[in-house]
Amino acid sequence: MDDISEQLAYLSQKDWLYGYNSQKFYQLYQSYSQKFIAADNPRLTILLAEGNPLKFLAIFLAAVRSKSCLFLANPDWKTNEWQQVFSLIQPDYIFGENIKVYHHNSPPVNPLTNSLMIPTGGTSGKIRFAIHNWLTLTASVKGFSEYFQVKQVNSFCLLPLYHVSGLMQFLRSFLTGGDFAVISYHKIKQKRINNLNLQDYFISLVPSQLQFFLENDPRWLANFKTVFLGGSPAWPSLPEKAREYNISLSPTYGMTETASQIVTLKPEDFRQGNNSNGQLLPHAQIKINPDNQKIIIEAKSLFLGYYPHLNQASYLETDDLGYLDESSYLYIIGRDSQKIITGGENVYPLEVETAIRQTNLVKDVVVLGLPDSRWGQVIVAFYVPVNSQIGQTSIQSQIKDKLVNYKLPKHWIKLPEIPKSPQGKINQTTLIKLAETFFDTESNPGR
Repeated sequence: MDDISEQLAYLSQKDWLYGYNSQKFYQLYQSYSQKFIAADNPRLTILLAEGNPLKFLAIFLAAVRSKSCLFLANPDWKTNEWQQVFSLIQPDYIFGENIKVYHHNSPPVNPLTNSLMIPTGGTSGKIRFAIHNWLTLTASVKGFSEYFQVKQVNSFCLLPLYHVSGLMQFLRSFLTGGDFAVISYHKIKQKRINNLNLQDYFISLVPSQLQFFLENDPRWLANFKTVFLGGSPAWPSLPEKAREYNISLSPTYGMTETASQIVTLKPEDFRQGNNSNGQLLPHAQIKINPDNQKIIIEAKSLFLGYYPHLNQASYLETDDLGYLDESSYLYIIGRDSQKIITGGENVYPLEVETAIRQTNLVKDVVVLGLPDSRWGQVIVAFYVPVNSQIGQTSIQSQIKDKLVNYKLPKHWIKLPEIPKSPQGKINQTTLIKLAETFFDTESNPGR
């Protein structure tokens, strides 16, 4: 791990951290590194929920350098999440503000040395930590650099550093000697940054962020070398609009478990009308399970298991459904667990959501299947109308000729916004609770 110190010493001689002093960052790293090494604990466990980007990155590198058992965490987690975390770990160091420590009577799990735990909750609301190490993370960076044929990667980061999408942007810049700018999405929404040569930078967005820039400042976004799009499925109107503004969009497929993207569409393919998720990066392989169309992943960047359990398998069968065309471009068609079976018929939410979006009457929409005594599952549409006058009747009239009857939502719930995580992941738990309240009110209107 001495290469981390050597790389930082080299980078400290140039102005590589936008808005921060490179020398001060190096000194901060050294102080934390000395602190962790002085602890002389081969099983040192560190919980990192630091909101300050400079401190977060200095502690991160120092923890990796000292071969600690490092857990990344969201500073905004609430009681429920922290209770889950402290049922798994008993950290020696906690970095972050206002974190209430919960003590559990269960015997502590032996920490995994030289490991990095990255949180992943998906849509379930239950926190899990994907186990990675320096080898899996560097394999991801190497595959990225080879695929895009770049020696230095400059990253413009609007995503949280505790999340794989933000962390890997930093590591691509750090390991290749590139420049790194980390700016909060909230700040960039208020005021764009124009004192960087954005044509030299990669930026990563989730669909809701891309939508914001397309509606408010598409020309600013068009300045970037490449605009990655991931985190959750994008609705068709987004790439169409991005093409109109000549944005170098690059849809990706990857996850926490693969240390970010393993499949990416290059901007030149995107501009030519290719609507796939792209082709494989050199460090990964995928197969399609012929029985159920699930995507199976093998990769040098593949995680080692969910903490505290190490995987025995060298592959990951995902919940994602897809196919490869004759030119090895990957197309994602949905998620197996989100498949709705209503009256014995299979319905994929993405198809219904796409039809609703194409009416141009909604800003956002999510379709779920909820338990129903008659149909097994019933289709529910949660929608955010473009204005308050629009109701379900207007939308229904436009989609009834596009979808067969059993695919039409039985219930419509109007919302001011769809509950999502900072990475754009839909909070299904909240939506299900909203639906239960809605059904209860429907069946008992006098209450």
